[in-house]
Amino acid sequence: MTSADPTAPQHTTANPSAGSTPQAGPAADLPGRDATGRPALSVLDLAPVTSGTTPSDALRTSTELARSAEGWGYHRLWVAEHHNMPGIASSSPAVLLAHLGSVTRRIRLGSGGVMLPNHAPLVIAEQFGTLAALHPGRIDLGLGRAPGSDPATARALRRTTADPHGVDDFPEQLAELRGFLDGSFPSPHPFSRIAAVPDVGPGAVPIWLLGSSGYSAQLAGQLGLPFSFAHHFSAANTLPALELYRASFQPSEVLQEPYAMVCAGVVAADTEEEARALARAGALAMIRLRTGRPGRLPTVEEAAAYEFSPQEQAFVDHWSEPMAIGAPDTVRAELEALAERTRADEIMVATNAPGHDTRLRSYELVAKAWGLLGG
Repeated sequence: MTSADPTAPQHTTANPSAGSTPQAGPAADLPGRDATGRPALSVLDLAPVTSGTTPSDALRTSTELARSAEGWGYHRLWVAEHHNMPGIASSSPAVLLAHLGSVTRRIRLGSGGVMLPNHAPLVIAEQFGTLAALHPGRIDLGLGRAPGSDPATARALRRTTADPHGVDDFPEQLAELRGFLDGSFPSPHPFSRIAAVPDVGPGAVPIWLLGSSGYSAQLAGQLGLPFSFAHHFSAANTLPALELYRASFQPSEVLQEPYAMVCAGVVAADTEEEARALARAGALAMIRLRTGRPGRLPTVEEAAAYEFSPQEQAFVDHWSEPMAIGAPDTVRAELEALAERTRADEIMVATNAPGHDTRLRSYELVAKAWGLLGG
């Protein structure tokens, strides 16, 4: 669009200042920073399956986490789509979210994210329309463009011989999805007579774009959508992606100013030593995943007994460097520093640690340290 078009959105690089909330559509529910300048705090639940336990155990922990996170004052809780990963139970976000919505009352729930290239846009529109009908005013739809799995699994999901990592049609898929959700296909469009059912109305399912590089950051900015960055596994790209998002931002019916969330890896415990032991288990799981040996999340004892090679230790050091690991005061300081560096409007925390009680304790300690529970 050119400036000669009076209806074109005007380019801006504005970023909300501390204590302000970006103007947004009625369903977006973007709290931004509070009066003290501290970002809102949310949860990403990967539903990890610990060695010696079952996926049912992991999903029961997810259920209790959702209930607890609501009571602790977290703003939203998202679950992620992963496939062919024995250590992650959240392969079907929509199904899990329907259950979590039935055991909570206020906390926002969403996908962090649904991998759109794995699905027909109409299916996602109807799944999340159903969720919004069941739990009105509480559902977010976070979208990713990666497969969320290995190439063979991606082909099995999509039933195609096309390159499973090809994402060139992501903008077109996104436009289709928005058309189905909002009923906004123009009359000549071949899908204009197709209704996504339930029809919950325009804006009832807020869309977020998720990313670990600049592609989705720029697209989110151009479309005037909120953006969430995966700092927990792509820390080197965090600041460039956020800068690109803000520089590309054009006001829309959804947002008048950019709104950025940053997801951080966090392991909090009552002592530094305990937190480091828990994080070591997550590091071992990541090494196994990266070397083609995915499995369930090791126990603390299993991780303590494992001797990292020099190459593995170097990977662990690099992987854990951007994480917030430690006792509550340490974690709070790390998250405050991240918020200052990124100017994030919202921080999402992800704890990939073994054990039901230790995971819940980590999220509880973070909530207290952040002041959600009065410290």
